[in-house]
Amino acid sequence: MSHSLTRFRVKSGKEKLADEWLTFLNDHIEETTLTLNQEKIYVESIFKETIDEVTYLYWYTLEGLGGQPVEQSINKVDQIHVNYWNECIDESVPAVDLEPQLLLVQNKFKNQFN
Repeated sequence: MSHSLTRFRVKSGKEKLADEWLTFLNDHIEETTLTLNQEKIYVESIFKETIDEVTYLYWYTLEGLGGQPVEQSINKVDQIHVNYWNECIDESVPAVDLEPQLLLVQNKFKNQFN
């Protein structure tokens, strides 16, 4: 199992569309949660921050190995999610993987992490 926190820049002018995307995911939370199993994602959180009028989305994930990439999913909710991603995330700006400094996990789960 691994955990990560990654920052992605939202394309300028796509901030409202990014909000629509997050609303879509929240409005379809049950259906979205069902897609996590095939991806071997146990926890996924999305955070939003605006710095100097630039919006960023942060993904925190706790996941197992060997999950299916969301881009390969035939699930309608995943396909809509990927379409929003393509419209909103500025791929010309490299994603930033934040470096973990501390992980607190109950003892019964510690052997699950690499």
